[in-house]
Parts: sequence; C-alpha cells; structure tokens
Amino acid sequence: MAFELDEVHEDFRAAVRRFTDERIRPVVVESESQGHPPEGLWKEMGAAGLLGLLTPAEFGGSAGEGGENTAVTVLAEELARACGGIAVGALVSAYMAGPHLVRHGTPQQRQDWVERIATGTAIASIAVTEPGAGSDVAGITTKAVRTETGWRIDGRKMYITNAGIADVLVIGARTEATGHRGITTFVVPADTPGLSVGQPLRKLGWHSSDTREVVLDGVEVPADAVLGAENRGFYQIMAAFQLERVVLAAMGLGHAAEALTMVTEYVKGREVAGAPLTHLQTIRHRIAAAEVELEAARALTYQAADRLDRDHPEAGRSVAAAKYFAAKVADHVVDEALQLFGGAGYLEETPIVRHERDVRILRIGGGTDEIQLEILSKRLIP
Repeated sequence: MAFELDEVHEDFRAAVRRFTDERIRPVVVESESQGHPPEGLWKEMGAAGLLGLLTPAEFGGSAGEGGENTAVTVLAEELARACGGIAVGALVSAYMAGPHLVRHGTPQQRQDWVERIATGTAIASIAVTEPGAGSDVAGITTKAVRTETGWRIDGRKMYITNAGIADVLVIGARTEATGHRGITTFVVPADTPGLSVGQPLRKLGWHSSDTREVVLDGVEVPADAVLGAENRGFYQIMAAFQLERVVLAAMGLGHAAEALTMVTEYVKGREVAGAPLTHLQTIRHRIAAAEVELEAARALTYQAADRLDRDHPEAGRSVAAAKYFAAKVADHVVDEALQLFGGAGYLEETPIVRHERDVRILRIGGGTDEIQLEILSKRLIP
C-alpha cells in the first residue's frame, strides 16, 4: 500500500478544507448553542459534493471511480478539525445511514431517499442502539411483528444521532425470537404515526449534534418498508460498521491535528521567564511525540480505508486496529494540547475545550475500545 494519498484525494482534501474554513468554522458557535447545524448547511454540503461520495451518479453522487472509502475518511478528518458535532451529523446521514439505502434499498426506496440524502435536501438517521444494547447489536429487543398490511414496530432506541432533525430513519428490529439471524432493518419516514423522539440529550461533547431517544409505539409500516433481506439486518449493520469505525478513527485524526496546530502556535507566542515556551526542550519534545503518534494513527486509519476500498481480506482487522489506536491517540494528543495551553485551556472560549469534549466519545461510539480489542484478540487467542 502507498502511505501517501494520490493526487485526486489530496485535491479533494484541499477542497474539503476550503469548504470547512469558509462555511463550517463561521457557524460552529451557533451550532454548538442551538444543538444542531444551521438548516442551510446540509444543502451547501450536498452542493459541494460532500454527501454523495458513496452515491451512484444516477442519484446525484460521485461513486464509481474507486477510492470512495478513502475519500470519506479524508472528509471525516477535515470536518472534525472544525467541529466534531457538525461532522458527525453529516457523516451519520450520508455515510452511516445512507449507505444502507444505497446498497440494500429497493428501486422505490432508493428513488425516494438516496438523491435527497446526497444533495442535503433530506437528513437520515440510523436507529439501532437501545438502552440495553449498544455494541451488542444481536441483543436488540425492539420488535417488528407481521400484520395483514406489513409490519408493526414497537421498542425504544437510545443515543440516536440526527433523531430530532431526520426525515427518514433506518431502524433495526427483531423479526425472529433470538439470534443474529432474527434482525431486519426498515425504512421509516420520521413523520410515521407512532414514531416519536425525546428531548435532546445533554452530552459531554458533540453539542452541535442532535441526539435523542426514539420511541416506536405501534409504528405501522407497509411490507415494502423492509430494507434489504428479511432477517439479514444484523449482517447488513455489521458490514456498515466497517466504514463507520474508520470514519470515527478519522475524526480522531482531525481533532488531534487541529489540537496540535493550535497548541504549536500558542506555545510559540507564550513566554515564560522572558523566553518562548518553545525554548524548553520538554515542550518541544511533547509536541514532537504527539506528532509521531498522530502520524502512526493516520497510517493505520488510511490503510484501513484503502483495504476497504480494495476488499482486502485483512480489512476487518485493520479497521479494528485503526478504530482502537486512532481514538486512543486522539484522546491523548488533545489532552496533551490542553495541558500545554495551561489555564487558558480550561476556558470555554478556547476552542481546545470543544475538541477535548468531542474527542472522548470516539473511544465509545461505533464499538468501544474493548470491542476492538476483542476483535483483534480473537485472531491471536481463538
């Protein structure tokens, strides 16, 4: 594998960085305050081609030329440099919920939703996690029971990103009593009777991301609401987890890179005993060590993305390694940067505080550190 991005992806990175600097950074404070990005930002992102990287051209996207997972990884890294909450909302809609419709949707489901998600005129959410079932997807208890006209869904979902602003939800429900093979996914418009959402959850970080409980109380959907194959939802969800985990690793890269940029500039201008902090070897070495950790995490993350693009037999292992290592590195690097900011790093108006809040979830969401280590350890100790 080449550990450097090709020209196409480097050009894409430059384009995403320009968009981030010009259109996202100016609305971060507003988004953090109101709990979600400005409505118009979704359409701007869609018009810029940022939401259709996995979408076929016939539906307004750009997929088909290869390297799509790597492009999504670049996007996630660059968006997170500005704001994790804004980044995750867009990434969940276009690259965690949306791909289920692209890959498994019927012609009608794809016609109804895929282009709208890619252009930012509709927002998608995926509702799998429950109060008692997080990383253990097979443990979900939300039930879908067959009726004369389709299905009735009952249950509760928790920690659902975009739940309060979504137009459509991909919902995982149990259609057989137990086991991995008893789960089916459904396409459910947000205005379906019986589907409701709770108040926005107050979170440590991701303040720009709308996150809520979803309640399904006798939600009636037609037979053609099934997304993909009946009783195959677990496998569809787990396959989609691969890119989700790389995306979260890449967000960690973005947080760490931004933290290093900010703290490097800060210590250059900060004087102690009449000399810049950079004159102190311990400061220079801490920043250099953090940069090495970041580069190692970046190599693992982009290797994982590349292996997904090439359907490499070791892609799953690479994804678990990248998710585990990049999230841990990002958590450490951002914390190191905050430490070097000193007292200023503890003030809300200092952006490093937002990165400190936002980076912590990356070791939990999409499969915890422990889940990734379990995946990796099974190769060593069956």
